[in-house]
Amino acid sequence: MSNRGQNPQALQGKETHPEHVLERLTAREADVGGIPVARVIPVRGRRVIGPWCFLDHAGPVQFSESNQGFDVGPHPHTGLQTFTWMLEGEVLHRDSLGNEQVIKPGQVNLMTAGRGIVHTEESLSKSGALHATQLWIALPKEDKATAPRFDHYPKLPRWTQDKVDFTLLTGNYQDQKAPTLHFSPILGMDIQSPGDSELKLSLDTNFEHGVFVLQGELEIEGETFTENELAFLGLGREHIECKLKAGSRVLLVGGEPLESEIVIWWNFVGHSKEEVRQAVTDWQQGTSRFGKVEGYDGPPMEAPSLP
Repeated sequence: MSNRGQNPQALQGKETHPEHVLERLTAREADVGGIPVARVIPVRGRRVIGPWCFLDHAGPVQFSESNQGFDVGPHPHTGLQTFTWMLEGEVLHRDSLGNEQVIKPGQVNLMTAGRGIVHTEESLSKSGALHATQLWIALPKEDKATAPRFDHYPKLPRWTQDKVDFTLLTGNYQDQKAPTLHFSPILGMDIQSPGDSELKLSLDTNFEHGVFVLQGELEIEGETFTENELAFLGLGREHIECKLKAGSRVLLVGGEPLESEIVIWWNFVGHSKEEVRQAVTDWQQGTSRFGKVEGYDGPPMEAPSLP
């Protein structure tokens, strides 16, 4: 997905990493590719959770005559991984490496931008529905210019415990390990509760964590969080006790804070403003850095200039 209309002054500077907090982040609404999305990070004062630096919740939306699908034209990325977790519907990914991949519910698409890549995203059905999350993972400074690549994960670790369903999307959790490529210590896990439930989730004390409500209701330490709200938990927690209402679904994300500060502008992540400015210039001038997407009918997006 593409990040539109961001103010760079809100997306750079020193990030704090508090311990044992319970901070509420409420998503703001945006439009991406013709569908509404709820965007919860980055925001001023909370740009990252570990290496996670972007979280969009797309839909759920039912396509109609006035909304005939999801379509994001050619746009570039640098210094990050795009991480798409599909909940409903199907989306076709194309990129400048020649990859074409349909992502279906229960699958992850992971695109490692590294030094630069271009991709497009289109829903396949004009009469169906779409529900997904897309997150970005900032690459560590030493891996920022890694070779771009694309990976598709149709099978992920799944289990049921205390009548709650878990899917490990990336990283490790207890004795489970996801196959998903990552460059720094990280965690992503989908949790669904068909009925009312009480959970005690083990956490890594070296990780920052956040719990995002995809649907339903979550209670932590007496605080209630509803759809499109995120409970930021900070560093240092060994576990969290929470309650989920019947039919609720949440996304647990976490990871070790990056050692260096990052700058986020449009679809680029860098470790200095100069890196991001160069990426903008290279895209605007159409250099060979990013390549082209074959098979997509439409013009590339324009990059806003960095002040």
